[in-house]
Amino acid sequence: MTQTVRAVKRNTSLGLNSAVHRSKALSRAGLLERMFTLAFSGLVYPQIWEDPVVDMEALALQPGDHLVAIASGSCNILSYLTADPARISAVDLNGAHIALGHLKLAALAEIDDQPTFRRFFGEAQSRENVETYDRLIAPRLDALSRAYWEGRSLIGRRRIEAFARNFYRHGLLGRFIGAGHFLGRRLGCDPRIMLQAKTMEEQRALFDAHLAPVFEKKLVRWLVRQPASLYGLGIPPAQYEALAADGDAGILGVLRHRLERLACGFDLQSNYFAWQAFGRGYGPGPEASVPPYLEPRHFETVRARAGRVGYHQGSVTAYLAQQPAASCHGYVLLDAQDWMNDAELTALWTQITRTAAPGARVIFRTAADERLLPGRVPEAILAQWQYHEARSRELGARDRSSIYGAFHLYTQGGVKA
Repeated sequence: MTQTVRAVKRNTSLGLNSAVHRSKALSRAGLLERMFTLAFSGLVYPQIWEDPVVDMEALALQPGDHLVAIASGSCNILSYLTADPARISAVDLNGAHIALGHLKLAALAEIDDQPTFRRFFGEAQSRENVETYDRLIAPRLDALSRAYWEGRSLIGRRRIEAFARNFYRHGLLGRFIGAGHFLGRRLGCDPRIMLQAKTMEEQRALFDAHLAPVFEKKLVRWLVRQPASLYGLGIPPAQYEALAADGDAGILGVLRHRLERLACGFDLQSNYFAWQAFGRGYGPGPEASVPPYLEPRHFETVRARAGRVGYHQGSVTAYLAQQPAASCHGYVLLDAQDWMNDAELTALWTQITRTAAPGARVIFRTAADERLLPGRVPEAILAQWQYHEARSRELGARDRSSIYGAFHLYTQGGVKA
C-alpha cells in the first residue's frame, strides 16, 4: 500500500474518530464507539439508503445551483444530475466512498453505452466488468482511487473484483444484509420470499406469515439489544440510543415497524430499496426499479453532466468553511447530524448559514422521529431558517428507503417549500 493510500485511510480514521468518539476509551460506551469506527473505516455503503426522488423534490434544484451533499455510495450524487444543478460538491469522511464516486465518474467518461454501464453498476456481477475496468476505466482514474480498487482484500482479491461477484453483497451494509438473510434462514424464514409477491396485498400476507414472526425469536430479541449488532446499518452508539427511545416498544418495535414499512409500504416492483434488502441486488431486466442514474432514459444526461461533480474527503463543516459566503443553494446531510454533539451541530449550521444563498434548502434525516435542532443549535442561527413540518412529513412518508424516523426540510429566510 502506498504512503498516499495510508494517508487517506488515516484521514478516514481521524474523521470518524472525531465524529463518533464521545466517551473514555476503556468505558463500555467508549469501547462500543471504537468498535464502530473500526467497522466503518472501509467501504460501508455500496448503495446509499436515501430516496433521491424525494430528495430532488424537496431540493427543487435549479440551473445554476451549487449543491453540497454527503457522498456515501454516490447513487444519489449522480441521480441529482438529472435535476440539472450547475455543480455538486460530494463530501465524505470515508475514503472508500470517495474512491467509489471517482470510479463511477471515470466509468461515465469512458463507457459510451448504457447496457455496459448498467451491467457494471446495476447488475454488478460479471467478469466482463473487471475487463472493462482494466481496459477502459483504470487508465482514467486518479492514482489514489486506482490504488484503492487495485488493492487486495484479506483473501487476496483485488477490490475491483467485487463487481464480478455482486458488488452489492460487499461493504459493511452488504455483509450486514447477508448476515440478516443467513439468520433468517436459520430461523425458518428466507427473506427472498418477499420477492414472490405480485401485489401489495401479497406483500402484506408474506410479511405477516414469514418476516413478522422472526421478531418474536429469543435470539433476535437478544441481538437487537446489542448496539454492535446494528453497526452494519451505519448506526453508531449515539444513534442507537435515539432509536431505542423512539416509541414505546423500544428498539425491537422500531426495527419491526421499519422493516414492515419497507416490505409493505410500497409496491416492490417500484422500490429498489426493497429489492436490495430482500434480494441483495436490483431486480432483473431493463424495467427493474433502479436509482435514477441507472435508468436508461437518464444515461446520456448523467454522462454529459458528470463533469459537474467534485469529490472532497473530509467533513461537511470543514468543506463549507472553505467556501465563499452565499455560494450554496442546497445541502444534503443524510443522517450525519445524529452523530453530532451540540458544539458540532452549531459549527455545522454556522457554516451552512454563512454559505447559504437566498432561498437555500437543507434536507436531512434522523433515526428517531424528532426535530433534533431546537434547543441544541442557537436560536440566533435557527431564526434565519424556516422548518417545514407538514411538508417534511409528507416527503418522509414517500421515502421508499423506509428506515428513518423522520425527513426534514429547512429553507433559508422562510422561502415557501
